[in-house]
Amino acid sequence: MRLIHIRVPDDSLDSVRDVLDDRDISYVRTEEASEDGTAWLLQFPLPPEAVDEVLEDLEATGLDADRYTVVGNAETARPDQSDSARRHEDRISHDELRGRAVGMNPGQGTYYGMTVLSAIVATAGLLLDSPAIVVGSMVIAPQVGSALIASVGTTLSDRRLIVEGVRDQLLGLAVAIGGAALFGLCIRYSGFVPGQLRVTTVQQIAQRISPGFLSLAVGLCAGAAGAFGLATALPVSLVGVMIAAALIPAAAAVGVGIAWGLPAVALGAGILLLVNVASINLTGFLVLWGLGFRPVDWAADRTPVETVRTYAPTVVAVLALLVAFAGAGTVTAQQMQVETSVNDAVTEVLSDESYERLRLQSVQTRFGGVSVYRLDREVTVTVSRPADRAYPDLVADLERAISQSIAGDVTVEVTFEDRHPAG
Repeated sequence: MRLIHIRVPDDSLDSVRDVLDDRDISYVRTEEASEDGTAWLLQFPLPPEAVDEVLEDLEATGLDADRYTVVGNAETARPDQSDSARRHEDRISHDELRGRAVGMNPGQGTYYGMTVLSAIVATAGLLLDSPAIVVGSMVIAPQVGSALIASVGTTLSDRRLIVEGVRDQLLGLAVAIGGAALFGLCIRYSGFVPGQLRVTTVQQIAQRISPGFLSLAVGLCAGAAGAFGLATALPVSLVGVMIAAALIPAAAAVGVGIAWGLPAVALGAGILLLVNVASINLTGFLVLWGLGFRPVDWAADRTPVETVRTYAPTVVAVLALLVAFAGAGTVTAQQMQVETSVNDAVTEVLSDESYERLRLQSVQTRFGGVSVYRLDREVTVTVSRPADRAYPDLVADLERAISQSIAGDVTVEVTFEDRHPAG
């Protein structure tokens, strides 16, 4: 519930009262005197989603709401005016949206400091193959503020918010990658991890070096959830963890690839990071736009040229997001196509009678690069087998079938998990 305090000049009082009475909004008025004559201070509660509509109706009467309007929080109100003031939109006001987004972004010292800490924790979690530690890194990551500020700025055509959000996102992720790489170099050469560790076999890392459909879905849903949480007066702290889940582990995986000198790991995780950043910002903007948020004076009559000039920040930001999303999405689509072909080939091989006692556990297709930077593609197949059986021809059969399915060279690695009979 919001408590509105608004100053109404004496000559506007009747028209303002008519608006409030038409909406059955109970109010309290207090007379106050100032240098420009007698005026009234009106106070009335409103549900968050009704603030914009009521203020717009009041301004339509000629009232200058910018002269003095304060929107505060109220725990409850009697009588309850939610039904009378509410329309059909479950969202907060434009000003509150802007204020909440700005308030979620901490100062630069805190932002970059917490980013480094979250990147280090994420790197440790990846190398330890510990989902719990990786989740912990998401909890302390501050990326939700910068992501939502950029989406709000794009929606409201606020150049300052767009610049602040994009700058903090890019610099923050660069700091996260740098922090993860430095931490990875330190623990690699200080002996805290085995020198022969193959980081690509670590499950938590392997999951983040091959962008695919599921990764894209995470980014899209994270941005949409963040925008819904911000715009509908719901708590966004948990949504912040979701946004961090799409960014910080991927940035840490890029740092691990750099520290271990593995271009395939760094490039694959980097593409995943780019996909998630573009997805979060694009869906955040689309959700806010779909909820009815628009730039100031959106309904004013303008020529097409004037419209483009007035809303240039939004136009430029949306075009940049579409280009980034299309570029990263194209690479992701190629990877998804390869993964589908590989999965079909593996299924076909294991359907042979000679392999009927094998049980497929997982298939991982590591990112193989893009046209300008081709890397060796690797496929890891994990199967369980009876402890007394060996399958010496499986690797060759899989390699042949997968190579034919993707029309390219591939390295296949098979991991066997032995099954022992009970008793």
